[in-house]
Amino acid sequence: MKKKIIFTGGGTAGHVTVNLALIPKFAQDGWEIKYIGSENGIEKQLVARLDHVPYAGIATGKLRRYFDWNNFKDPFRVIKGIFQAYSLIKREKPNILFSKGGFVSVPVVLAAWLNRVPVIIHESDITPGLANKIAMPFATRICTTFPETTKGLDKKKAVYVGAIIRDELKRGNRERGLAFCGFQADKPVLLIMGGSLGSQKINQVVRQNLDSLMRYFQIVHLCGKGQVDETLDQPGYKQFEYINEELADVMAMADMVISRAGSNSIFEFLYLKKPMLLIPLSRAASRGDQILNAESFRKMGYCEVLQEEEISTKTFLQKVADVFNNRDRYIAEMSKSNSDETMNQVIEMIKQLAK
Repeated sequence: MKKKIIFTGGGTAGHVTVNLALIPKFAQDGWEIKYIGSENGIEKQLVARLDHVPYAGIATGKLRRYFDWNNFKDPFRVIKGIFQAYSLIKREKPNILFSKGGFVSVPVVLAAWLNRVPVIIHESDITPGLANKIAMPFATRICTTFPETTKGLDKKKAVYVGAIIRDELKRGNRERGLAFCGFQADKPVLLIMGGSLGSQKINQVVRQNLDSLMRYFQIVHLCGKGQVDETLDQPGYKQFEYINEELADVMAMADMVISRAGSNSIFEFLYLKKPMLLIPLSRAASRGDQILNAESFRKMGYCEVLQEEEISTKTFLQKVADVFNNRDRYIAEMSKSNSDETMNQVIEMIKQLAK
């Protein structure tokens, strides 16, 4: 009889990436796979690209740390989501649930626990997000990407595993990336990523200094939904809201990256040995997780960091120059890292805990 696994996680691409990496492995092994996400979240679009992975959308609320009138409505949506997820899981009878986090995961994890289904949670950042903090008491195992994360968690549940890298990123081709963007082979390529939702702060400083950057680089700019500036269309500068199929090739051709400091992305850059300038989300706009992620990488010698509050034309261009001029040193440090075994370790854990 086929074993069955349900995946959950969403809200941003970062809460789906690890699931997208694991799903093909279980499909190859003959497992039946389902996905539970929000009714209209980005996870629905991303999972739709996968063959034979049924998607179920449930009601959910956003877990905010600030005042918003929706805070009074969302608990009722979460309760509705719990009932929906409970019914789904009771009907599907999965052997295990794998959760990547995000606000949609809370009702799904709780519903799995109520159905006595083992739950594995994956936490990418150094400090757990609010959704995972709420869900962790109901988990069987908690996988962490950073070793520091396990210190604040239940020792019986927490396991440091490292980062899970999507197989398709390992197959990227520089020549295909150059052809996709229409770039030359003899001029360095700068890749700029602001996360799946984009970053107005990064977009702004890049565009203000575009002429200076383009003296030295060809630039591919992933600027987020609705943030393409059509007035800046010119040779050597390519803008995209988001890239799916061609992302591996685009990353393969990059000589340097400017990015937010979301865990999934920076570990992918680490695996691919791409020198990084990280501009983490400020504490004013987040819980500070990206600042901690970036600082951990800086201490390891993998990147340079520029805080949002310190951004100016002078500091930005100086940091870009520092990273690019010292790229060989960063590549040498990143070459000492090894994350190849993480995927197999997590897959084996899932198989062992599946009831």
